[in-house]
Amino acid sequence: MRSTIGKNIRVTIWGGSHEPAIGVDITGIPIGTEINMKELTAFLKRRAPGNSFFATKRKEPDIPVPVGGLAAADVSTEHSTGSSAGTSAETSSKDILVTTNETISFKIENTDTRSSDYRTLRSVPRPGHADYTARLRYGDDLNMAGGGPFSARMTAPLCIAGGIAMQILAREGITIGGHIYSIADAKDTPFDPVNTDAALLASLREKDMAVISDEARTEMQKRIWLAMEDRDSVGGIVEVCGLGVPAGIGGAMYDGLESTLTPIFFGIPAVKGVEFGAGFDATRLRGSENNDPFFFEGDRVKTKTNNHGGILGGITTGMPLIARLAFKPTPSIARQQDSVDLEKGQDTKLRVKGRHDPCVVVRAVPIAEAALALGILDSMMEVKR
Repeated sequence: MRSTIGKNIRVTIWGGSHEPAIGVDITGIPIGTEINMKELTAFLKRRAPGNSFFATKRKEPDIPVPVGGLAAADVSTEHSTGSSAGTSAETSSKDILVTTNETISFKIENTDTRSSDYRTLRSVPRPGHADYTARLRYGDDLNMAGGGPFSARMTAPLCIAGGIAMQILAREGITIGGHIYSIADAKDTPFDPVNTDAALLASLREKDMAVISDEARTEMQKRIWLAMEDRDSVGGIVEVCGLGVPAGIGGAMYDGLESTLTPIFFGIPAVKGVEFGAGFDATRLRGSENNDPFFFEGDRVKTKTNNHGGILGGITTGMPLIARLAFKPTPSIARQQDSVDLEKGQDTKLRVKGRHDPCVVVRAVPIAEAALALGILDSMMEVKR
């Protein structure tokens, strides 16, 4: 199955959780663009399964393999891409690829599948999962093992495209970062909507759990552990931030940056809500409280507060761009649940087997960063063209 998003930067994700491989085709990246493979691989490692006690035990290295539209860079000295993807910028020429075609392609081999865990789910759908609706839409032939094309596994190709976008944006002085805003009722310190800096975003990329407060980290781990003991799962919120995004990016209505970003965000499995700036909290404010007063800082127009989250009327203001993504609890849980047997036409009980994240939020931060980077780059390409 293939799924495509984007206007100027077109991203097509293909494959399935238990297919031989998953991958991505990307069009719209200018020919001659350099891609630092060392940094891209490091970025994907932040999302990869099997690296945390609080994540699925499925072990996948998630190595991005170029399959088209790319060639080794013709350089012989130490090279710097200026990337903010989370590794040292110093790298040798063999780590640099250059786009040579309008379409570039990567794949990731699936190496640790256990499809037998999912046999009963062909007729007994998981509550809260796409098993039932996928069967309605695509019939019985779609390989839904491991969630098929609806699996969080499909966010690995998204991170390839988003990781490339982050490298391109970094060369334009734009930094992307994120953290776990909350898990269950345990909350981290939110980003300062006016004064968040690139150093903080960089420090979060080095943590096994991307949180600002160590106390919040401990409380979040407790919530996940308690859910695991109860054979259950928990959800949470990821907050992402874009710094250095130029003012004037986006457009009115469906050309607005929020309109560009939202479908990318909602394409991430388990995302059930998106907000920008003050978001839903703005409904409890009066206009005089929610409005962000303008002022000059030198010759630059800024706002004293940032309830608008860096976007007004779908167009960037130059203030930090802040969004939050709400993730539901993982539907695949070991606790017994009520379901139906579609083959027998009767109610039944279900205990889900397999290796599943007790909280998808732990690995979701780089995914949200990738989605934010793609949307920003797509809108910037509109302005450049």
